[in-house]
This record gives sequence, C-alpha cells and structure tokens, in this order.
Amino acid sequence: MERTYIKDIAPGRKRISGFVENFRNKRTMAFIVVRDYTGKLQVTIVKEEHPELAELLDKLTLQSVVTFEGEVVANEYVKLGGIEMLPDTMKIESLADAIPIKDDSDIDVRMDYRWIDLRRERNLLMLKMQTTLTAAMREFLAKRGFIEIHTPKLIAAASESGSDVFEVKYFDTNAYLAQSPQFYKQMAMASGLERIFETGPVFRAEKSYTSKHATEFSGFDLEFSYIDSYDDVMKMEEELLAYAFERVKANHGEAIKELFDLEVIVPTLPFPRMKLSDVYRELEERYGYTAPDEVKGDLTTDAERLIKRLSLDKYGHEFLFVTDYDAKERAFYHMRDENGVPQGYDLIWRGVEITTGAQREHRYDILKAQAEEKGLADDVQFYLQFFKYGCPPHGGFGLGIDRLTMLFLGITIKEAEFLFRGPNRLTP
Repeated sequence: MERTYIKDIAPGRKRISGFVENFRNKRTMAFIVVRDYTGKLQVTIVKEEHPELAELLDKLTLQSVVTFEGEVVANEYVKLGGIEMLPDTMKIESLADAIPIKDDSDIDVRMDYRWIDLRRERNLLMLKMQTTLTAAMREFLAKRGFIEIHTPKLIAAASESGSDVFEVKYFDTNAYLAQSPQFYKQMAMASGLERIFETGPVFRAEKSYTSKHATEFSGFDLEFSYIDSYDDVMKMEEELLAYAFERVKANHGEAIKELFDLEVIVPTLPFPRMKLSDVYRELEERYGYTAPDEVKGDLTTDAERLIKRLSLDKYGHEFLFVTDYDAKERAFYHMRDENGVPQGYDLIWRGVEITTGAQREHRYDILKAQAEEKGLADDVQFYLQFFKYGCPPHGGFGLGIDRLTMLFLGITIKEAEFLFRGPNRLTP
C-alpha cells in the first residue's frame, strides 16, 4: 500500500510513516502520536486484539521512526483532529537512542544536534515559511520578466573590497569566497539581460557574535536596467516584499501566531522614506538619542534599533527607507549625484537593516575614478572591464533570507538557518 501523508488522512485503510512524538504504553492499550512533516496522527493499539505487536511496543522509544497500516476512523474524543488510526501492522524502521536535547536546551547545545532540533514544530514551520517567502519573491519577479541566474562563489578578487572575505587555496593560486554576487549581477546588465535575480550562498569573514550575523547565509539579489533613479529600485523592493508578505500571512499567519506569538503584518505601500540626517535629528528630538558627529555619515546600531520606534511613531509603519549616506560609507560602485551624495538606501525593518540598495554607476570613467578613490582600482580591474563596452543605467539590492526569517519569527540568526555558520561553528 502506498504511504499517505498525515495532512491527507481520511477514514479508510491507510499506511503512514513518521517519528514517534509521544508514546503511552498502557497495560491493555498503547497510544502513539506519529508525526511526519505534514502533521500528526494518533495511533491507538488495543493489545488484546493485536498481541503480536506487544513485543514491538515494548521496544519502542520516543523519536523512533515507524510505519503503521490499518483503519483510520473518526473519534470525537481524540484531540488531534477527531481522527485516529487502528493499525493491524507495525514496523519499527529505526530505533532512537535517548534524545540528548530538550526544547529548552541551550541554543549552542541544540546546534550540536541540529538534525534533531529541526524536528521541532517551530523549526518545521520556520522552513516552510522560508520556502513560501522565496517562492513568492521568485514568482513576483518572474511575472515581471526577470531571469534567474547563478553566479560563481569562487572568485579571483574580493567581492567589494579587500576585507571580510574568505581566502581559499585554488590549485596553484588563491581564490576567495564571494561575499556578494554584486559584480556578476552588474555583468549581467552589461550583457543586456536587463532583469535578473539570484538566490544563493553568501560568505562574510566577519568575527561577529551578534544575534543577526553569520559567516554564511542565503542571499536573494536582483538587478535591473533602464532605471531613472534609485527610487525605481526602492519601488521594486517595497512591491516585492508586500507581495511576499501577503503570501506568508495567507499560508502561515495563523501558525506563526500560535507557535511564535507574532503577527505577520503585510506592509502598506509606499514605504516611508527619510534622509539620514533627518533620522538623526528626529531621534534626538523624540527620544534624546545623540550620536557623535563623526559617525553620522552612517547608521549606528543604536540608531538602527530606534528606527523601529521612529517609523511606527511617525508613519505607523514597520519599514523605513533611509537615504543620503556619506560617500565614504558606501560602496565605490554606488552612483553619486552632483553633490557627491550616493544614490542608494538602506531598508530597516523592526530595527534591523535588511537591505542595501542603490543605483549603480554605469559610466566607466566615473566608476574607475571612484574605485581609485577607495584604493581598489587594482583589485577590481576585471569588474571595471564590464563597463568599457556599453552598459545601461541600472540598480538593484540584496536581501538576506535568514535575516528576514529571523525578524518574521522573533528568533536569532542561529535558529533561522538550516545550519548556522559563525566564527565558532563549522559543524554539523
């Protein structure tokens, strides 16, 4: 008989397989809650009717993998959906040793046994939500003519600067793990592809031990041509996120509320926008926060956190685009206006930066001069070549899928990744 997923269970003879989540082995009866990745089902065994199963029941342990076959019947007294299975066959596929972690175990201990930790209902929901999120973003972009590409992660030069990259041995030379697909996204613009996106691994050699940093994470990047300004980039991003959030809310909103006690709020359009200088002014006027003048060309971590409050108080909105950063704080490839102001932004959600986006500089001479200004001209020679033979005006942004997941569910980055990688974590 073919296996039935628990979400599809209905009365009749069925076969199910899954993990033993709960098990009560009474003198005359046994009650087993079996869990697969779609749901849970109570299995009830009357020992007098099936004495041949008693030996197997005596061996059974929590988290063992089992297969049952039998009649599924309605039972109003069963809390799990008012339905249960009365099996006549049972097979232990794999016996589990005593489980070394609990739900309230320390996060690093749970990371040591991540494959077990992922069996928790919260983590299963997290991964399902992540699937919906990325699928919705793909769908949104595909409808708008975007092409999905896959750029190399082994590169000959640092992605954006000479720091924060992992160096690896590459035959008789050295290579680097890409900290961004940025250069190749722009190569695609010079190739005339016009609208591209990518989702893939991103590597950052930063010894950061915060709840939002990882040395490897999943990025979602896009780039598109023939824009008039970075306003076009912000508009694309806010529409993309509103579309994806709507899907997450529709598919998982109730479960997220139940398991994480958080509401999925679909943002209204357009997102509010503020210049960086105005952000600092309002943070001081409203909340008494003052940053030293020498750091006001960028957002401090404290200012970033306070933006959560500012955006809600001023606009009633969870998102805020922050623009007009100091040129020395932005990448050399960001276009600048006649006053030298970078034509880009950061997007802050719930007090955390989730995106840096911009219109890129597509004119070779200006781009080369800006690279020289940052001391990077020699390092990015291969990249500069992309712009010598014609390139349309373009812009784009990158999102961290794991950071979005973290903020959706109110968890740390360690919990938001399938397997976390940090300065002290390379296994499992």
